[in-house]
Amino acid sequence: MSTLHHNRPPLGTTGRTARPQVLVSACLLGERVRYDGELKPDPHVLDALGPHVDWMRVCPESDAGLPTPRPAMNRVGPLRSTRLITIEGEDLTEVIVEFTRKKLDALAQIELCGYVCKARSPSSGMIGVDLYSRSGRVRKLGAGLFTGAFMKRFPQIPVEQNDRLADPTLLASFAERIFARRRWLDLVREGLDPSRLVDFHTDHKFLLLTHGREGYSELGWLVGVAGDLPPQKLFSSYELLFMAALARPATRPMTTDALQHMAGFLKKVLSKGPKAELTEAIDGFRRGFLPLATPLVLLRSHAEEFGVTYLARQVLLAPYPVSLMP
Repeated sequence: MSTLHHNRPPLGTTGRTARPQVLVSACLLGERVRYDGELKPDPHVLDALGPHVDWMRVCPESDAGLPTPRPAMNRVGPLRSTRLITIEGEDLTEVIVEFTRKKLDALAQIELCGYVCKARSPSSGMIGVDLYSRSGRVRKLGAGLFTGAFMKRFPQIPVEQNDRLADPTLLASFAERIFARRRWLDLVREGLDPSRLVDFHTDHKFLLLTHGREGYSELGWLVGVAGDLPPQKLFSSYELLFMAALARPATRPMTTDALQHMAGFLKKVLSKGPKAELTEAIDGFRRGFLPLATPLVLLRSHAEEFGVTYLARQVLLAPYPVSLMP
């Protein structure tokens, strides 16, 4: 494995760095596409994520040519062979399946960083969507037809449904992953260079460690054998493992451990007062009294002030917009 190039440019700066492009259910943007014709924008999703991403709208039902308003649909039958049937008995499964096939093919050509879907929708929900048996029994199980197919086709792209994003922790996790994917796409845009992959992995060390050592170790092993793999296989394997590692929930203890490890790079340059302030900030986060942004701001400031390059380049210091941190 090569060593970190301390004088290299920041990741993703040799070309245009785009804002994360995020697919979103059109009804959440306030479009009149719901089955009942009502307007129900989600202000929380729009206000929280809207300033930081570029939306790409989709409505599987309306975009497939169904009218608005229209009869409500339900998922009916066994989970593995679900049908979409209206309350009037019309089976629209093939209409949505055909639209889904074409739409996913088109999305495969786009640098998509995430997808915010409409909760409980039979076409767009992510989890716990009503599933009706032929006898009328209802279970909250599985995803809507379009979103289920999306997640199967693009396991590396983060997906969340709008109601879950009202939870600050889940919102932060989603933001972390869509911005991580944007950085990844910037890296790939610059070419499949194994040495830059080493840099990318090193710069994400402490961010990955907040999600546990398993993911970081798996990725470290992959980077360690980079010279033995074709670049395409190396990068595609790293991408899947990287996004899977970030999907594992970060915890306060693991994040505290990463912060303390980072603080260790400053112990020889900080005087007693600033060192105590940093220690108190990390402990305040550990105990739940202070937000994560507080120790991160101190760490970033000190790293830049004293020229601790390895620390200053750590993505954990600014993984996504601070306004989205819990």
